[in-house]
Amino acid sequence: MKHGFARIAAASIRVYLGDVAKNEKELLEAMRRLQAQGVEAAVFPELCLTGYTLGDLLLHPSLQQSALEALLRLAEKAGSMAAVVGLPLTVEGRLYNCAAVIQGGRIRGIVPKIYLTDGGGFEESRWFVSGAGAQGSAALQDMEIPFAPALLFDMGSFTLAVEICEDLWAPVPPSSRYGAADIILNPSASNALAGKHATFREMPARHSARLQAGYACANAGFGESTSDLVFCGYTGIFEDGRVLAEGSRFSMEGCEIIADIDVQRLRYRRQRNREYFQRTAGQEARMLRVPMEPREKKLPLPLRRKPNPLPFVPEGDQKESQLREIADIQTMGLVSRLEAIHCRDLVIGVSGGLDSTLAMLIAVKAFDILGTPRSGIHGISMPGMGTGKRTRTNGSALMEALKVSMREIPIKEAVLQHFQDIGHDPETYDVTYENSQARERTQILMDIANQCSGIVLGTGDMSELALGFCTYNGDHMSMYNVNCSVTKTLAKALVRYLAERDFEEPIRRICADIADTPISPELLPVAKDAESSQRTEEILGDYALHDFFLYHMLDGGSGSARLQWLAEQAFEGVYPAEKIQAQLSVFIRRFFTQQFKRNCSPDGPMVGSIGLSPRGGLRMPGDMGAGILQRLL
Repeated sequence: MKHGFARIAAASIRVYLGDVAKNEKELLEAMRRLQAQGVEAAVFPELCLTGYTLGDLLLHPSLQQSALEALLRLAEKAGSMAAVVGLPLTVEGRLYNCAAVIQGGRIRGIVPKIYLTDGGGFEESRWFVSGAGAQGSAALQDMEIPFAPALLFDMGSFTLAVEICEDLWAPVPPSSRYGAADIILNPSASNALAGKHATFREMPARHSARLQAGYACANAGFGESTSDLVFCGYTGIFEDGRVLAEGSRFSMEGCEIIADIDVQRLRYRRQRNREYFQRTAGQEARMLRVPMEPREKKLPLPLRRKPNPLPFVPEGDQKESQLREIADIQTMGLVSRLEAIHCRDLVIGVSGGLDSTLAMLIAVKAFDILGTPRSGIHGISMPGMGTGKRTRTNGSALMEALKVSMREIPIKEAVLQHFQDIGHDPETYDVTYENSQARERTQILMDIANQCSGIVLGTGDMSELALGFCTYNGDHMSMYNVNCSVTKTLAKALVRYLAERDFEEPIRRICADIADTPISPELLPVAKDAESSQRTEEILGDYALHDFFLYHMLDGGSGSARLQWLAEQAFEGVYPAEKIQAQLSVFIRRFFTQQFKRNCSPDGPMVGSIGLSPRGGLRMPGDMGAGILQRLL
């Protein structure tokens, strides 16, 4: 396993019905191909050594003996990769539908099928007995092999469990109780029917989400009898509800798929889910230790799945629906808060930047739902020493187009007076110079909220809060913040989406220009009608990288080495390794020294799996230093 990933394969071979020797050859060749590609565990179809559709021939002793001998030979030739192979096996006079786990020259354990398939062309109970009561070992040629449905295989850096076909379709699948299993392998023989495939592939996907585990299944395919049924040879690998890889169906040659499962993330998420191990308790599972060759001794292989460089931004077929859902969560959070406190006035500081634009769009949607006049939204523009022409123009144009109340209150003179009061040189452009402006703006917003019996709607986003790039008790503070769990990269996607889907011109044009405007705090002086020379990403580094680090640290428990490794692959050709490393140092230092700001952040809706609210999102000491964390991570 490399950096917490396990390489898993699902393979559907061409089966030769009843010809164990040919099936053995097919399996051995496939095992060698997969191991050469760095696969650490592979699953093959149900009863693949004999074929699934042999009928009463499964009861023939010579067939059973041939399958057992082939299994022993395969085990002798098995390398460090674990392989799950299906066969009929007699134990103490009873015939079981089994999946054997072979690795390192040995049979490591045998798992019998619990729920036998009957009806719809299947009649497994005619030949097999259920393995539900099997607990112990099977004597195979002077060897005692662990034999039970509840076996866990500790591969060193990840743990496997096996369940067979119909077991997954049971009301409570056996694997539901295997809390320590990181990955479940399922050898299957399920026939193809019109409309069945969608359900068939949804089952392992949903089950992997319930268990927060990896799941791989390999279905019987070409070569099985088609007297009554056809088998499609489907293969699929899933992780926590997501499809990692799927193979072609109805292939004469069979199909092999490989995917890297993020075991570290799965384990981290299960530990965060306090009820997980309690809910999966109750099944006595026997843990078997399986020695594995360390991945570091093998040929280094690139990750087969490229990490999403923008993990907070929805992608693919679900992009629009997920952006809609996020906006709806923000909107209904605000609607509920306004209703609860009987408030009909909002005060928003409008800079013409990305965050305040998103907050304004959400506020307008909330007021429209409530049937409250938009005039109750008080947009306050507060130009200061560093306000640029572009943002100032866009902010005013947006408020006018949205038909909200507009007001401009320049802050320069008030801030200069404040400098005089505290004895600060206005030519010294330090943190006092910058933060005084942010706190002056917050004071104005709070006081206007008092005037109109309203609340201040926060505009700061989660990326800024993660890095502490906000002024304590300045733009850091509000009465409610709809952007509190929206990152900078997500905010840009939301502004574009909402403008295009929910608003007309000229709002669309204005929002498009705002989304294209370089991010800036606009706190250092600029000439009249000039643009701000401050660029946030020149100060902090690119938000795409910071958001990437934030996601993988909090969602998957990644440390600095893993963050660097993942980012190099996600941003290959975009950022050199040196830049990633330098920005990662900035991220770690800022993140772990700014918790004191997050510990008193205002209320706001959580829109995704990651949040920084001290009330449930992230709890951490406010006086944590970055030095020890730099070494620890």
